Amino acid sequence: MASDEEDSAGDLPVTEDAFLGGQLTIRQPKAGPRAGIDAVFLAAACPARPGETVLEAGAGSGIVSLAVARRVSGANVTGVEIDPRLAVLAGRNAEANGLMSRARFIEGDVTRPSSAFTPLGLEPSSFDHVLANPPFLTAGEARLPPDAMLRRAHAADPGEWEGWLRFLAAFARPKATLTLIHRTDALPRLLPLMEGRFGSLILFPLFPRASEPAVRLIIRGIKGSRGPLTLCRGLVLHDADGGFTEAATAVLRHGARLDVETAQTHLPV
Repeated sequence: MASDEEDSAGDLPVTEDAFLGGQLTIRQPKAGPRAGIDAVFLAAACPARPGETVLEAGAGSGIVSLAVARRVSGANVTGVEIDPRLAVLAGRNAEANGLMSRARFIEGDVTRPSSAFTPLGLEPSSFDHVLANPPFLTAGEARLPPDAMLRRAHAADPGEWEGWLRFLAAFARPKATLTLIHRTDALPRLLPLMEGRFGSLILFPLFPRASEPAVRLIIRGIKGSRGPLTLCRGLVLHDADGGFTEAATAVLRHGARLDVETAQTHLPV
């Protein structure tokens, strides 16, 4: 369910949308970058446990970080967002959902040197888990919307993807987990960026239907590991009739955790 309203921070028109079957209510830009099922699956694949810390690069309106905080009692999440209006909106979403004590959002450009974040309270090698839903498109290779906020959310210059991985590696503890979601056809560009940063990579495809190729891919890695790459069987999103599968419904409606190693979903307890 969604409703339109006007956000007082910069007069940014927003809608109010329910996620996780109503467990979260998120205000997000009416005409800007909007979260969908990719964000929910990214949050579900984060293996955070109570008491651990989670860092999200490119937090937008905060749905990924807040979905992790909602599912994992006691986890503390930090989101970094380059757009000041979205960073403010994410903070307000945390407050509206009663998660201010465990969720914070700061304005920052993740492609800048890690030293730029020290004054903002981020310490290198301090997070147990790092997450990102980086821009899916490469600037110069696709037609982009005229709105600056949307362009920044949808596309990045080739060198910027490396900046995202460098940021995540800098703030992850040794043996911390990385979780990304991206297009499957971006894999040849993403894998080289992992080298020397994250290993023991797990590739977990998301199939629209059982008969169709995957178009989205969850990537899990471990900082500093030299373990081999593993391709898992993934998850089918839709039944033949077009409805969500039982496993997808558990994630999208009930806030289940997604175990990418076993393709099993686990409801919060």
